[in-house]
Amino acid sequence: MKKIKRKNNTMRQNKYNIYLPVLFALVLITGIYMGVKIIKAGQGTKNRIFTLKQYHDKLHDVVQFIEQDYVDSVSSVELKEIAIKAMLKTLDPHSHYFSSEEIKAENERLAGNFEGIGIEFRVIDDTIVVMHVIPGGPSEKIGLRSGDRIVGIGDELVAGVNISNTDVVKKLKGERRTKVKVSVLRSKVKKTIDFIITRNIIPLYSVDVSYMVDDKIGYIKLSKFSATTPDEFDEAIIILKSKGMEKLIVDLRGNAGGYLKSAIDLADEFLKNDELIVYTEGINRPRQYAYATKKGRFENEEVVFLIDEGSASASEIVAGAIQDNGRGMIIGRRSFGKGLVQEQLDLFDGSAIRLTVARYYTPTGRCIQKSYENGAKDYHEEYYRRFVNGEVEHPDSIKFADSLKYITSGGKVVYGGGGIMPDVYVPLRSGNEYIYYNKLINNGLVYRFAFQYTDRQRSDLEEKYAVVDDYIEGFLIDEQLFWDFIRFAEDDGVERDKLGIKTSEEKIKTLLKAFIGRNIHNDKAFYPIYNESDSIFLKAYQLLSLS
Repeated sequence: MKKIKRKNNTMRQNKYNIYLPVLFALVLITGIYMGVKIIKAGQGTKNRIFTLKQYHDKLHDVVQFIEQDYVDSVSSVELKEIAIKAMLKTLDPHSHYFSSEEIKAENERLAGNFEGIGIEFRVIDDTIVVMHVIPGGPSEKIGLRSGDRIVGIGDELVAGVNISNTDVVKKLKGERRTKVKVSVLRSKVKKTIDFIITRNIIPLYSVDVSYMVDDKIGYIKLSKFSATTPDEFDEAIIILKSKGMEKLIVDLRGNAGGYLKSAIDLADEFLKNDELIVYTEGINRPRQYAYATKKGRFENEEVVFLIDEGSASASEIVAGAIQDNGRGMIIGRRSFGKGLVQEQLDLFDGSAIRLTVARYYTPTGRCIQKSYENGAKDYHEEYYRRFVNGEVEHPDSIKFADSLKYITSGGKVVYGGGGIMPDVYVPLRSGNEYIYYNKLINNGLVYRFAFQYTDRQRSDLEEKYAVVDDYIEGFLIDEQLFWDFIRFAEDDGVERDKLGIKTSEEKIKTLLKAFIGRNIHNDKAFYPIYNESDSIFLKAYQLLSLS
């Protein structure tokens, strides 16, 4: 019986095996038929329905769909860049996507050098004017001068064509050892002069100027925190100390930040060993502390730091560390309020993402990041609202929540959540007597008149004041030159105001002299003169002189 059952089972199995190929064929045909029916049903409808497996990249699928089926031609690369930028905008105001060109320029700025021809320029009246030739750079070696008008780059006309600063930079910058032809017009020379300039590495300095204000007080103006900042600052300290410096003013106004490490190294110059400088923390970044070391060159001498609404990020790290440790005085106006730390992700095509990964905290534990809950536009406009709502003129209008109150080791009350509040607040001057002066400044008339005057007198000025100290001590804005400026402003639509002229005469003369000096000797002449009428600087100098 067992043999008969086994035989029947075998026969039944063979019978099924014969029909299996037929069954598979029927299933396949049915699947194809149903698929065609579904596709046909979907055609002509507004949307197609895609069943995506979990491991699929939704963004990739959407971009691919658009690229394959959109009514017009599109670039998948551009679509992805738009998507990336849109994603980052939903995070915070400081997470950004940079194209390869943008990130290269940004990295050069913070690295402390770039490859180019070595000039500083401005586009004035639709013409590229050389404002300063960087000493030792390729333009200086080939004979380019301040005041030269660049009318041609390569074989292309660049004057009178509405060229932008960005376009000028693109045309002049380039890889080391490459050449570029520059055609210039020069005062008292009838024909254009052609220069073939070999591009080279050009240093970018973060210390704009350092000088002795008097026999004991030094001044250092710092414009950014780049990779070279610690070495530049260290060198400035050494030179000023050799000249007898015992007290120091560090100007961080308008300094929007840069490298976190450079800020830590700078603070280390002033703080004693093991004093906390800053700590950072994020949900995916464990807390990290940065402490001062023994290497500081200015740990015991008096120091004052100047800040304003343009001081941000790394500048605020330094100011916060100095303030919380009771190391020095902070003077000026409330800083910007950026307390976020970014890290860079380099992408395969040379582009990059800078993503906020942590917040930084001052030694007392305060985060000075201002709110960005209403979006990036509102966040950046807060800077301008300070001028509209009167904060820059009346510090009493600034309100901090008690929940953001902190106490330093020295017992001082400080606040987080909106920048560094200075120890001594110096408001902007306001009132009817300053209306005339503000019109002159806002319309750029002082700068424009100074440039035109310098342009006409450049040869005589450069010969007579070849040394910057000779200009600072010897050049005067006489009455004729002053009233020439008043008439120049009047011709430009700013009516004379007897009260305004009387109130602002000395300040106007100081600014005229400073801007003319900048056109000849750059910032080495500008800041020592400009600071003579700058209220924040004068307050710092007064307090240091009395101490």
